[in-house]
Amino acid sequence: MNPGPDTNWRWRWAALKNGFQDATAYRLEFLFEVLGSAAVPAAIQWVLWYALFTLGGATEIAGMTYMDMIHYTWISLLFTQIRGGDHDFELQEMIRSGSLSTYLLRPCSVVEFVWIRGVAPKLFLTGLALVTGLLLSPILGLNPLNLITAMGFALIGNIIHYQLGAALAAVAFWWEEGYSILMVKNMLVSLLSGELLPLTLFPAHYHWVWKSTPFYLYVFAPVQIAQGRWTPSEILTHLGTALIWLVIGWGLIRLSWGAGVRRYQSLGG
Repeated sequence: MNPGPDTNWRWRWAALKNGFQDATAYRLEFLFEVLGSAAVPAAIQWVLWYALFTLGGATEIAGMTYMDMIHYTWISLLFTQIRGGDHDFELQEMIRSGSLSTYLLRPCSVVEFVWIRGVAPKLFLTGLALVTGLLLSPILGLNPLNLITAMGFALIGNIIHYQLGAALAAVAFWWEEGYSILMVKNMLVSLLSGELLPLTLFPAHYHWVWKSTPFYLYVFAPVQIAQGRWTPSEILTHLGTALIWLVIGWGLIRLSWGAGVRRYQSLGG
């Protein structure tokens, strides 16, 4: 017995209502996640700058004044959300749980598939950050061309960040609790990317620490470019460094996942 027109209408209305509620809940969750992860580091930095300059009486630290620090904090927020993501943890869980088998049947690499599937929110955030930066550029003293260049650097940083995370996630082929390595990596990234502190606060004889990693390309480098602190030749030099790290990341993925998948298939077979 076919349902009548009234029943069909009620069913379609219920489905539409549920779909709208699910979409709204997802958007709100996404918004709160972005705002929360951006607000916490900014609040920590503001408290630190207030304690050093207002309560401590400092006038300049590592060549930066109180307003320089505040501007760095606000501008860094435009880039901190672009490089993030937990896709490496997703890859690690696929290996640990055995669900990787389903993805190995797909025509593309599972590492590429997971990145492509998760890149859309990052592109949306990049566009949102760019528009926000352009609107605030008169207040923050930013040059639009520098800002666009900085966003390009941040996107390259996103790829490098994923590459290194994916290569480290392959540890799960040999060690079930490999997620702990990813946790350590994230802590190092927070410190050495310039997300929590300007890297110029490092003592000069320790600058080699952050310069020897690609992490500074995620946040610190885009901020320097956006503020016009790097010359065109310096930008090209760091761009060359970023391209080298892209090649290194690709090579690490090929080596780690090639060996890991062979081990996974032999054990599963």
